[in-house]
Amino acid sequence: MTQRTIALFGGTFDPIHLGHTEVAEAAAARIGAGKLIFIPAKCSPLKGFSPHAGDEDRLAMITLAIAGRDSFAASDCELRRPAPSYTLDTVRQFKREYGPETPIHWLLGADSIEDLVHWCKVRELIDECNLTTMQRAGYAPPDFERFVPMWGPERVAKLKRNVVLTPLIDISSTEVRRRLAAGEDVRGMLHCDVIEYIRRHGLYRQTDT
Repeated sequence: MTQRTIALFGGTFDPIHLGHTEVAEAAAARIGAGKLIFIPAKCSPLKGFSPHAGDEDRLAMITLAIAGRDSFAASDCELRRPAPSYTLDTVRQFKREYGPETPIHWLLGADSIEDLVHWCKVRELIDECNLTTMQRAGYAPPDFERFVPMWGPERVAKLKRNVVLTPLIDISSTEVRRRLAAGEDVRGMLHCDVIEYIRRHGLYRQTDT
């Protein structure tokens, strides 16, 4: 029996905004994923600083943002794991959960390509899953050729095959946090229930930026 494709989307999600959900949904549709799982990170090994909102708050906001979408889910697997958390560990966890034959895609923003050389055991990661780059509409495709000397032509060819076009939605968590701290309107940027959660819990006030 053919296993359904699983798309994993990791990030800080501080907070999760409509750009996250709409772009990831478009990417999941492109690859035919039967399930899209949002995975908030405890602390990115590359960023070196903690998120502004706490783990429970970020997970709660993701849950609100994806409510009612049967193919969407949230996982706290990285929040429960001691920091720093590595993508390869997460991919292996889901391969154990869904079976080794299940196609696993890790959704990757095109702006993260520059950092790939610093990822933990990136060669193994490319081998064990599909690192799927989300190329925003109107932007040039990522240049993977420079990685051939480091990762070899087969891995680079696999990265090239796993590029999907996604809509251009110009929203960033940094800008959302700035607006929230300044008391500005964030409608059209966040799910309405996420806005209410932030208001109710007093998140992203001026002292938190």
